[in-house]
Amino acid sequence: MKKMDLKKELKHLYRPSAKEPSVVDVPPMSFLMVDGAGDPNSSQEYQEAVSALYSVAYSLKFMVKKGEAAVDYGVMPLEAVWWADDARFDLEDKDTWLWTAMIMQPEYVTQALFEEALVQVEKKKDPPALSRVRFESFHEGLSAQIMHIGPYAEEEPTVERLHNFIAQGGYQLRGRHHEIYLSDPNRTAPHRLKTVIRQPIAG
Repeated sequence: MKKMDLKKELKHLYRPSAKEPSVVDVPPMSFLMVDGAGDPNSSQEYQEAVSALYSVAYSLKFMVKKGEAAVDYGVMPLEAVWWADDARFDLEDKDTWLWTAMIMQPEYVTQALFEEALVQVEKKKDPPALSRVRFESFHEGLSAQIMHIGPYAEEEPTVERLHNFIAQGGYQLRGRHHEIYLSDPNRTAPHRLKTVIRQPIAG
């Protein structure tokens, strides 16, 4: 059976340096996605979205492993893009946040397989947000990114550093603030949490 380490294969996208920001060209990739709004720390909607995403992601993993592809891979980390409707995205004012929580999927996952996974998850668990999960391609393109190490609440200096790097390089911000959560907060001390901070840019 073939085994894939997607995080290793996509190291330039999922393991950036914490010392210096870098510019990457992110190709189109497929994701499971759920949209929502509100503070992720207190929003039941966000917790339900994450639960549904992981339920479908793990169902797909086992389906691909047992299917024609016979490929074993690790489920990718949770990611989210964040924005605000009528104002500049504010890291402090979390109640105004809009978000799309998502988990990247390998090339073996198809729309048909996704729809089959939904049926299986509904029979076994039927999480509240299951009907909101969708499967689609997401293309970020040219972006700047850096690794933040530490609590989520202390990201602001890292974000400012990334934005300064973007401005100094002659780029402009575009698109939405993107975070990739490499660590499990239930098993990792806050000061050791690793989060990729990514911002799409225009030249």
